[in-house]
Amino acid sequence: MGTITVRYFAAAAEAAGRDEEQLSVEATLGALRAELLARYGAPMAKVLKSGSFLVDGTVSRDDARPLGTTVDILPPFAGG
Repeated sequence: MGTITVRYFAAAAEAAGRDEEQLSVEATLGALRAELLARYGAPMAKVLKSGSFLVDGTVSRDDARPLGTTVDILPPFAGG
């Protein structure tokens, strides 16, 4: 288990009630997704359903992806 910085943007920040936090989670994107759903419920589920994860600057949706030091949670953006 490691500590990472999670940064939230737009609707993700609204769902989490904050812009950033430090979390101790298992070392995969799937574990982080599960933790965020457990903490923030339906509002975060809506964001994660169509949003993106930016893991140390690289977009990923692969739950098996190892986490780095920073993960940005980005909601879907209009216009593609």
